[in-house]
Amino acid sequence: MAGEIQSIREHFETVSALRGARAVDARLGRRVAAVKRHQHERFGRDYASLMESPRYGAAARFFLEELYGPTDFADRDAQFGRVIPAMAHVLPSFVMHTIAQLTELHALSESLDQQMAQALASGEVDDRSYRAAWQAVGNREKREQQLTLLREIGGALDRHTRSSWLAATLKMMRGPAKAAGLAKLQSFLEGGLAAFSAMDGADEFLGTITRNERRWIDQMFAHP
Repeated sequence: MAGEIQSIREHFETVSALRGARAVDARLGRRVAAVKRHQHERFGRDYASLMESPRYGAAARFFLEELYGPTDFADRDAQFGRVIPAMAHVLPSFVMHTIAQLTELHALSESLDQQMAQALASGEVDDRSYRAAWQAVGNREKREQQLTLLREIGGALDRHTRSSWLAATLKMMRGPAKAAGLAKLQSFLEGGLAAFSAMDGADEFLGTITRNERRWIDQMFAHP
């Protein structure tokens, strides 16, 4: 458990440092935001059928908005940082491992987005400039790691939905979390669990995303 706590803290420190760089460089901040908006639009197009699906819509929106959305998650991250040790006393190790993976994906995505922003030829982001920035950054290993983490987190959330104890624990935490100013964190945790529970099995959903993103990665690296 101590390893997960340390890992979570390190990932949040990475994200904080990236945000700090944007805070002192307004142009960089605007370009990162533009990269995120373009990605959000691409995901919205590519996964429109999933988002419109009664079965998969909630999970697709959770991924799009809570993991890859253009929103600044600084408040939620700060709430996480405040309660990491307390969470370790309440939640089992397998859930803390999933949270560590979530923060790892968060830090990795923020880092890659910032590298792409730095590689942009201008502040305008369209399909052509996005592709050029992606290919300038390269680093297929990190892109593969990003996809692997996404798949593993999705699989873990799917398994966690079968734990009635976890659902009951999160529900019990709702009042104390709101009183302690942790509403965004609570909403994130409950929302992810509820979205995956509604699917009644995530294999097809995760398989669709994995195949599509694998094809995207292959195309981006195969055609300069």
